[in-house]
Amino acid sequence: MDVFEAVQKRRSIRAYESTPIPNEKLDKILEAARLAPTAGNIQPWHFITVTDADKRKKLAKARYAKFLVESPVVIVGCGNQKASPNWYAIDVAIAMQNMVLTATSEGLGTCWIGDFKEDRVKEMLKIPENFRVVALLAVGYPRKTLDIAVKIFHFVRKRKRLEKIVSFEEYGRSP
Repeated sequence: MDVFEAVQKRRSIRAYESTPIPNEKLDKILEAARLAPTAGNIQPWHFITVTDADKRKKLAKARYAKFLVESPVVIVGCGNQKASPNWYAIDVAIAMQNMVLTATSEGLGTCWIGDFKEDRVKEMLKIPENFRVVALLAVGYPRKTLDIAVKIFHFVRKRKRLEKIVSFEEYGRSP
């Protein structure tokens, strides 16, 4: 699968099979994060893979994160705010998107999670003070569901056309 195909196929998956992810696939996903570009090549990130069921259950306490109990892996993306105060969040996000696209190409599903209590996550995972939790990423094999609400949502809220989101030389200018 080429990169553009992975971009096209990527979906936010909120239902997972309990099948463990092979180490080779997880290593490849994490390597994709390591290879991401960063401002000044500072690489102000740290990624914590969480597979423990009790910890995933605690991470799933947030309203929009309940499905983390199903996801066999949750990757916690952290950024070192002291090493890169202006760019750590962007650098971590770029690395996590590399993970998302690599997971997609490996036949896995993912979902970004921004709904978490940072202080609770930091305490539970013993994350040092100088790191901020940027996002959580559910990773696993998608479970087939008949989620009518999701289908309706995507039917009603379609992707905007390219000409609605792109301008040339200045905002609002067409070619």
